[in-house]
Amino acid sequence: MASSLSDRLTGILRERINRGELAPGTVVIEPALAQEFEVSKTPVRESLRQLASEGLLEVLPKKGYLVRAISLNDIYEVLELRRLLEPHVASEVAALHSAQLATSLSAHLKDQEELAVSDPIASMHAARQFHSELCAASRNSRITASLENCLAQTARAHYVLPSMQPYMSQSGELAEHQRILAAIQNSDAGAAHQAMAEHLDSIRRAMLGEYPVRQSPIS
Repeated sequence: MASSLSDRLTGILRERINRGELAPGTVVIEPALAQEFEVSKTPVRESLRQLASEGLLEVLPKKGYLVRAISLNDIYEVLELRRLLEPHVASEVAALHSAQLATSLSAHLKDQEELAVSDPIASMHAARQFHSELCAASRNSRITASLENCLAQTARAHYVLPSMQPYMSQSGELAEHQRILAAIQNSDAGAAHQAMAEHLDSIRRAMLGEYPVRQSPIS
C-alpha cells in the first residue's frame, strides 16, 4: 500500500517537473508535500528519493530537494540515446505493424497538425503520443521504458525552453512524422529507420544547433 502511494506521488511530482509547474531552481520539502497530499512523510520521502535518482531533483542537505535545471548536455544525452534506439524501433514496427496501429498513429498526427498553431504544447503531446505508441509497438519492454523516459525529458525541455515551442508548429516536423508513418504503412523497414533517424537529426538541430557537448545548466 505504501509503495503504491509512493508510486502515485512519484508520478504526480514527475509530471509537475516535466511540465515546468515545478520550475528549475524550485526547492521542495517533505513536510509541505505531505501536508498537500495529506499523507505521512514516508511515501513523500520515497518519492523524492526516486526522483533524485532519476536526476530530476538534487538533494539539499537539511533543506530539502532542488528541482534540477536542464543542461544542454542533458538534452544532448537524451537525444543521443533516442538516436540510437528509435530508428531501430521504427524498422521493427514496420515489419510488425497492424492496420489498427497505423490508424492510431495517423490520428496522433492529425491532432498534431490541427493543434500546431493554436496550442503548440498540446501539439507536442500529440507528437509524443506518436512516438510513445511506436515504442510500445516494438514489443520490447526495456527499450520502451528507456525511450519513455527520454520522451518525458524531451517534453520537459519544450516546457522549460519556450524557444522550442515554435518548432512544434513548423510543417517540417509534421512532414517528418508523416514520412515515418508512410514507411511503416508500406512495411519498409529500411525507409522507416532512415526517416526516423533524419527526424531525430532535425530535432537535435532545432534544440541544440551545433552544440558540441558539455555546457552549463539552463536556469
